[in-house]
Amino acid sequence: MTTLEKEISQSKFRNVQHKAGVNLIYTYNWLIRQMKSSFDDVDLTPQQYNVLRILRGQMEKKSNMSTIRDRMLDKSADLTRIVDRLVIKGLVARTKNSFDKRAMDIGITDAGLKLLTDLDYIDSSFDNIMAGLDEDELSLLNNLLDKMRNNAG
Repeated sequence: MTTLEKEISQSKFRNVQHKAGVNLIYTYNWLIRQMKSSFDDVDLTPQQYNVLRILRGQMEKKSNMSTIRDRMLDKSADLTRIVDRLVIKGLVARTKNSFDKRAMDIGITDAGLKLLTDLDYIDSSFDNIMAGLDEDELSLLNNLLDKMRNNAG
């Protein structure tokens, strides 16, 4: 088994909290690298993929920027630029909101839906990545991550 220490060639950490933080960041980047080739093949970023998934989940309803931002995994992403690029690619459409002329409704197009269907295997890749953990360990991992975020203040 490869350890964090071997992966980053660092044998000492300030304390166990520091090591856990570094491990989380390293593991996040490792996970993104695992998925990156799938996104590169279709000229998509992980953030664009996240927006498309959010819009597919909202299928019956149009979304606005606020709704999408609230549901995004990467809250610091430049959502306006992401949506602009998805519009250019024909994967989402923007229309004026019928109630508020200043607001824009954002919806996924048929091309966006087809692309997501083609990329559904990415979701099942999580199953493969997590295969080394049993259900109890995965539940514990989820609970610990939730606890960490909730205690961060």
